[in-house]
Amino acid sequence: MAQTARKERDDAAGLILPDLLPQCRAALGAADTLKEAARAAVSALVMRGGKVDGAALEREQFAAHGYAWLVTYVEGLRQLLGWAERLEAAGQFGEREALILQAGYGEYLHQMRGGIAVSQVEIVRPGDMGISDEATHAFYTPAVRALTERGNTNAVRMRLAALIVDGAFGEAGLGDETLAMIRDQFRRFGAEKVKPFAHDWHRQDVLIPMSVLEELAQLGVFGLTVPEEFGGLGLGKVAMCVVTEELSRAALAVGSLGTRSEIAGELIRLGGTPEQKAKWLPKISAGEILPTAVFTEPNTGSDLASLKTRAVKDGGVYRVTGNKTWITHAARADLMTLLARTGRPEDGYRGLSMFLAEKPRGTDADPFPAPGMSGGEIEVLGYRGMKEYEIGFDGFAVKAENLLGGTEGEGFKQLMATFESARIQTAARAVGVAQNALELGLAYAKERNQFGKAIVSFPRVAGKLAWMAAETMIARQLAYFAAREKDSDRRCDIEAGMAKLLGARVAWANADNALQIHGGNGYAEEYEISRVLCDARILNIFEGAAEIQAQVIARGLLERRN
Repeated sequence: MAQTARKERDDAAGLILPDLLPQCRAALGAADTLKEAARAAVSALVMRGGKVDGAALEREQFAAHGYAWLVTYVEGLRQLLGWAERLEAAGQFGEREALILQAGYGEYLHQMRGGIAVSQVEIVRPGDMGISDEATHAFYTPAVRALTERGNTNAVRMRLAALIVDGAFGEAGLGDETLAMIRDQFRRFGAEKVKPFAHDWHRQDVLIPMSVLEELAQLGVFGLTVPEEFGGLGLGKVAMCVVTEELSRAALAVGSLGTRSEIAGELIRLGGTPEQKAKWLPKISAGEILPTAVFTEPNTGSDLASLKTRAVKDGGVYRVTGNKTWITHAARADLMTLLARTGRPEDGYRGLSMFLAEKPRGTDADPFPAPGMSGGEIEVLGYRGMKEYEIGFDGFAVKAENLLGGTEGEGFKQLMATFESARIQTAARAVGVAQNALELGLAYAKERNQFGKAIVSFPRVAGKLAWMAAETMIARQLAYFAAREKDSDRRCDIEAGMAKLLGARVAWANADNALQIHGGNGYAEEYEISRVLCDARILNIFEGAAEIQAQVIARGLLERRN
């Protein structure tokens, strides 16, 4: 295998840079130096007395968010290099992987020097972050120059496009036979039980059939990371990423079915009483009950300190009053992880509590058949199959014993403890959507003939596909990295945020480019890419919009060493 991989690289002599791995290592060192220059420059703008000044950070959002994106790019390159080094050691680093590495470094280094697109209408350049001309010039080392000039060239993209045309997009670098078996199992499930039907579910705007949920429960999806003592599989977050990616590759909604179980399981595992763990975790793991997350309110969004829904103790129950929105899979759910205010409004975050609120399953005709509870569906462009709802509570009763952890005022802290896992899973969902878009774009490009040949042979089409493959691999490796950090019990809020930030953008870019490859047909509802485009768009919004995510990353990085 090692000899084959080396021969592939030798065959591409003149295209792949000599000493590619050492060149990338050297360029990564230069990128780290630029990152530190950005940190110093942004710190000068927003730090006061060794702490981040909130007003200054808000005023300098463009610079701070640019810094967050720059660091995300650097970490993406670091993880891509780590992937390549592991493959090299295993004798699996062939021409395809070398071109992905070279293209990834070439493009990201170019953008770091010339401007990073943080949205379709915003490009952050070094000067916008306060980086001096001297620091920018110093970044342009011989290794950086070589990679920017020869990394992501048209010739590189054309060769990479030729290598992926058979549907092989590069070794994922799992390095674990069990993970590879899990991936293959869920890839088959997605191909057989989801992909043939997902587009009809979307177009008809119906719930995913219960038979699919039942099969996923049998496969252990809902208890994937729940400890074995509570009926789960006891696997780590890397396994969660692998499963989530493969299911999302078939359909985002199916890849998201486990999200609410993951959130509820994490909340209960980390913050529940022994009795709550013993009661709820086995039922969640078995798919016996379906949870939903009830956090967001109409006028709060990410500003949870302003949350208004109240829960007042009344004997053996809490009475909940208020309004919630954007509740996924709410009608079908049996259990709500419900965030409500038990303290005074002026208590902010400290006045919030988390509840395990039981409810009966509803129907399309009567989604919320419970006293003190009403609501209806929010019709959405994509991410269909579970449906979104708004819910009104008017004295809705929750058993007092279902206060998570048994102590009021712990809700915000309990919720924050789950955000790392939730964002890692969202990053994996994004990678799955990105991969699906890439595959749909490639399949159409191979089938569609214009001017006497398949359009995949045209450079502008092939080049799109090649870069989609390269950047999807960067996003994948960044998600795996965050998951490994979590599995190692290291704090990874920033790493998880970076994985989610980049993954969401890659999913949207891939979907948009794949639709462009489809041309007018892509705009027709009958083609799958129309659904994937709608699905991809939500990834930049939920679990923290891209702007909020960049804000959190920037603040966390600036405060991490102060």
